Amino acid sequence: MDKLKKVLSGQDCEDRGGLAEVVEASSLSWGTRIKGFIACFAAGIVCSLLGTLLLWVPRKGLYLFAVFYTFGNIASIGSTVFLMGPMKQLKRMFEPTRLIATIMVLLCFALTLCSAFWWHNKGLALIFCILQSLALTWYSLSYIPYARDAVKKCFAACLA
Repeated sequence: MDKLKKVLSGQDCEDRGGLAEVVEASSLSWGTRIKGFIACFAAGIVCSLLGTLLLWVPRKGLYLFAVFYTFGNIASIGSTVFLMGPMKQLKRMFEPTRLIATIMVLLCFALTLCSAFWWHNKGLALIFCILQSLALTWYSLSYIPYARDAVKKCFAACLA
């Protein structure tokens, strides 16, 4: 447990791994970065849920839904900036292993807003929100080693 505390606080000098680089890359303390991550992620979840509830408001519900749901997902992705820093986050987002997932997430964000504001199509906005969630899940799985392979094998086994 002491080893974990040392690593998380950046005091472990023996192992200069990725966590030590993260600690050195930011002027914020580890505790502040964790609090920022939790606050931003929680705000993202609240915005997404609020957007879902606002969908049923007459006339402006579609616009509010699209904006809040998309903003919530952007805040959830943005929460990792507190852990990694903005430049490292951008570099990792556009690595070859997650480039397609990143493009799909950003495309779904844009298409959700377009379907609400320009096309005024509630059904299409809902479809793009579902695709947004799926793309965001696939993107998130790219940060867990072998997670996407496990999901592929699981679906292959279910469909076989």
